Amino acid sequence: MSQRFHRWSLAAGILLLGTGLGFGLLRVNQVRTGVGRIGANARDLWSQPLFDLGDLPVSPAFLVKASIFLILLNLLSRAGRRLLETKVLARTSIDEGQKYALARGFGYLVFLLGLIAGLQSAGLDLSSFALVGGAIGIGIGFGLQSLAKDFVSGLILLVEHGVKVGDRVEVGNLIGDVVRIGARTTWVRTNDNVVMIVPNSEMTGRVTNWTAHGRLARFTLRIGVGYGSDPERVREILLEVATANPDVLRDPPPDVVFAGLGQSALEFDLRVWTAVHLRTPQTLKSDLNFPLFRRLREEGIEIPVPPSPVQLLPPPAASLEPEAAPAPPSEPAA
Repeated sequence: MSQRFHRWSLAAGILLLGTGLGFGLLRVNQVRTGVGRIGANARDLWSQPLFDLGDLPVSPAFLVKASIFLILLNLLSRAGRRLLETKVLARTSIDEGQKYALARGFGYLVFLLGLIAGLQSAGLDLSSFALVGGAIGIGIGFGLQSLAKDFVSGLILLVEHGVKVGDRVEVGNLIGDVVRIGARTTWVRTNDNVVMIVPNSEMTGRVTNWTAHGRLARFTLRIGVGYGSDPERVREILLEVATANPDVLRDPPPDVVFAGLGQSALEFDLRVWTAVHLRTPQTLKSDLNFPLFRRLREEGIEIPVPPSPVQLLPPPAASLEPEAAPAPPSEPAA
């Protein structure tokens, strides 16, 4: 009895197991079919054109490939620019500003040629961009005019070399060193180590370049002395103090100009040349003012104080009224 029950139980287990495996295989086939359908739909969406650019259908796959291509092209242009700057231009006698301009222009050229080659290899007819170019031109004429102006100004800076990387410039109230010339903006670092970002269009306008013809600059100090002073002796003292300063160049030498007769002083201009304090002219002026003040005091030369205006105010209105006459003394009573 127990053996018969055991055989029936074994047969039932095998039947149940077979049924379960059959349903499982059927379910797996259904899942596989569903996954295949989802994959097919995803592939269809991946290659489904979103719009047409000329004769070229633009799909999500094309956009992803184009993005990867642009990233790789940007990296290639930067690598080529860095290679040209470090391996080729570094061995020449060209100044740093021209090296930067040549390397920057080479990077732009590599990117542009790679972009044209990529568009043509994608099967895009560049003549189909005529309509798009007209639309972009209209956009530049209205909303993108300032961006286009800054970009063209950046190209002018790189070609003309009027302002180069490393130059000491003055733009309006901003004075600093040019550290970068980009496609749209120029970075100027001040003495406070603050970088000011200036549009390129402003850098092609009225700009003072202190180092356009070299790393020398001339600074002027205005000194006033009393009318009782000897102008020749004042001139000698100013030249002695300027010559004693190690940061003042001997060639070209410092000189003194008798600027004129001021309201309360004889005015002299001490003009000195330096190659050290291009970025810190106030430091040089301070280093000259200290010994100048000491020497003038030792020589007994008066440094007059500028006259202050004196304004006479009318007296108050109450003080202008006539005083009342005193009352007559009363007569004594009889």
